[in-house]
Amino acid sequence: MVTLVTPTDAAPVIGPPQGHWTAADWEHLPDDGNRYEIIAGVLYMSTSPSYFHQWIIKQMYRLLGVPAEANGWAYCDFAPIGLLMPGCDPVQPDLVVVLRERAAIIRNRRIMGVPDLIVEVMSPGSMSYDQDVKRDAYESAGVPEYALVNPRERLLLLYTLQADHRYGLPQKFGENDTLTFACLPGISIRVGDLFAGSPDTTL
Repeated sequence: MVTLVTPTDAAPVIGPPQGHWTAADWEHLPDDGNRYEIIAGVLYMSTSPSYFHQWIIKQMYRLLGVPAEANGWAYCDFAPIGLLMPGCDPVQPDLVVVLRERAAIIRNRRIMGVPDLIVEVMSPGSMSYDQDVKRDAYESAGVPEYALVNPRERLLLLYTLQADHRYGLPQKFGENDTLTFACLPGISIRVGDLFAGSPDTTL
């Protein structure tokens, strides 16, 4: 569940007015189990995700991150982690991939730059946030590939940055489809494997 944190919320977060939040303000937020992100100066909060949400992230890391790191191709990390990019300072993607030759952006406890791939898993309360707010923010920051996993429909949508620095229409991959990300051409993933085997598929 994603919430736009405003002064009218029942338990407001102490800090600057919306539109004026910075990474420095973010560093002083409480470690209370919530995920806080700042996009265009606006603070967003998401609560703890479901087991199935976390299962999908774990599967993506196992199928993509583990072989990428084992082969020395990339570094793969998942939330909570601070990623600071232009206009997104910071966000905490579900999973982020940085190619090995660009490892210099990983410094000072954070990822300070644009990664090669971001993956977000949609929750019932975060669909418009992931599809609209984050998609636009990642496009503006210049993230080359943005994958959006939809557990309800068992789909993966892949946005790829075009020559005009905009995302085109997403490629859609169903459960029986196999995809390869441009940044890691040596690894193929069957979409259905992201969902298979979870003891609880409640969204």
